Amino acid sequence: MNWNNADEFFAMGGYGLYVWGAYGMVTLWMMVEPLLAQRRLQRARQQATAHASQDA
Repeated sequence: MNWNNADEFFAMGGYGLYVWGAYGMVTLWMMVEPLLAQRRLQRARQQATAHASQDA
């Protein structure tokens, strides 16, 4: 595709809302997922520690 100006580029031939929305959602998810993974890891460690102390 050839874009003559920035407005045409961001409009993406009429699909700009879909395209930029998809990029936005992926970017948001890529920022949130590491935080969620860290929380899951901490919870798993706490559960493992609690389970180990019950067995002792």
